[in-house]
Amino acid sequence: MKYMLIMRATDEAWANMANVDFNDLLNEMGKYNDEMIRAGVLLAAEGLDDAAKGVVVDYSSEPPVVTDGPYGETKELFGGFYILNVASQEEAVEWAKRMPMTGKGVKTEIRRVPTIDEFPQDNEWILKERAWREATGQL
Repeated sequence: MKYMLIMRATDEAWANMANVDFNDLLNEMGKYNDEMIRAGVLLAAEGLDDAAKGVVVDYSSEPPVVTDGPYGETKELFGGFYILNVASQEEAVEWAKRMPMTGKGVKTEIRRVPTIDEFPQDNEWILKERAWREATGQL
């Protein structure tokens, strides 16, 4: 089963991370990533650029309104993610507990990623997606 580990932190936690040496950060995260690679569970991992450099598309009006980021409420910003292939939510939790560079104001949200097999297989769009995934080597 696939699970997404979503890294979130408060503004205070982000400010504290600014004091961490970037090479130390890379080394700690690199060791963690290597552990998951060697265990065969890591499918994808990405960090995100500063939320202030992003934009928000708000669909509550027509046409949608685009504003500069970050979001209106910045209590916890989404900073990056991992996608793991593990046997259970419990195993995903165990990997999240081992994540380095965490502390006060940092959380990891864990969400299961449903597979294409869980959707109606006679749906036109599911059939097209399955064909695309097969053509791109994703199935």
